Order: sequence, then C-alpha cells, then structure tokens
Amino acid sequence: MFDVGETLVDETRIWSSWADWLGVPRLTFLALLGGVVARGGEHREVFGIIRPNLDLHAEIARRAEVGITDEITPADLYPDAVPCLDALCAAGYRVAVVGNQPTRTEAVIRALPVPLEFVASSASWQVRKPSPAFFERIVAELGLPPQAIAYVGDRVDNDVEPAAAAGLRSVFVRRGPWGWIQAGESDPPAAAIVVDSLAALPEALERLV
Repeated sequence: MFDVGETLVDETRIWSSWADWLGVPRLTFLALLGGVVARGGEHREVFGIIRPNLDLHAEIARRAEVGITDEITPADLYPDAVPCLDALCAAGYRVAVVGNQPTRTEAVIRALPVPLEFVASSASWQVRKPSPAFFERIVAELGLPPQAIAYVGDRVDNDVEPAAAAGLRSVFVRRGPWGWIQAGESDPPAAAIVVDSLAALPEALERLV
C-alpha cells in the first residue's frame, strides 16, 4: 500500500504555484511551510501566516476560474514511482494506493500504466490518516492479516507510526519536507524498512519477507 503526496508524487510544483499566486518568493513560502511542519502544525496554516484573513476556499475558487488547480498530473510523479510500482507488480506483490487525498486524485493514479489492485483516497473512504480506522479499512479491503501488509509513506506521524500501531509493516521513504523534518537522518523506530528512494524498495521488501 502506497501513500501519495511526497511518496509517489513530488508536490513542489503545487506549492510553488501557490507562492507565485500569493506574490511570495518561493523560497520564503517553502521555508514557512517547513516551519509549520517542524512545529507539528497542519500544512494549510502556512496560508494564514502569509495572509491572516485569507479565505482559502474562495482563493481556490478564484484560481480555478483562471485554470489553476491543485490537481496532480503524471508529470508530478517522482521518477522512481512508476518503475517501483511496476517492479513490485511484476514480482507478484498486490499493489494498491491510498492516501489523504481528494477523490480527483484517484483518476490520475488509476490511469498509470501499472496493474494496481485498487486506488482509493481519504475523501472516498471518508476517513483520514492517522486515524486507526484508515488502516483498518486497508486491512479489510485487502483481506489479509495486518502483518502481511506494508504501508509505504513519507510521514512519521501520519504513515509510519499509525500503520505500525495497526499491525502493518511500516516503510519509511526519507524524502519530502515531512520526511526530512520529522526524521532527518534518523530511522523512525516504528519503521520496518527505511529507504531513501522507491528504487530501493523492491529489494528491501524481499529482505523483509
């Protein structure tokens, strides 16, 4: 099971687009986002720092009116994402994707040239990580014992720790702002596997099995 943002998808373009829209230098915007992540805040708080009275929903609507959206595209995938998914499917693993995402993200992932077992989102399931119910739903969907399922993600708080608490095998991908800020060079104790890229995952899973 794979997370989406900063696991399969590089979100740099989307965040940079918001910086440009708000008239803030990209480095400034991304640094503020990192600060929010470092203190354990919710990522949308960065907008309130830049514009305290910003109506985010209204701003999203204004962007949509001129053809700018936060939807991911195949071009946003990390270069190692599809090759990793492909290699795991070819090796006989049951591979699926679900993360804290809107339902529209599901169509993008389903369109990948990979025989995924299923694709879902927190929006369609109506439950978000790190809720235990999210990981219970994964177990129910796959019909496997929790210890037979590996959940791959970049966040210690949303992916690694709650997946392990639910009995799944946690795989930590050390990349993206959450990955580096929450763990740095340290390996999260709850992670059964730690990789610095998805290219290393197929071999690492073989050792785990």
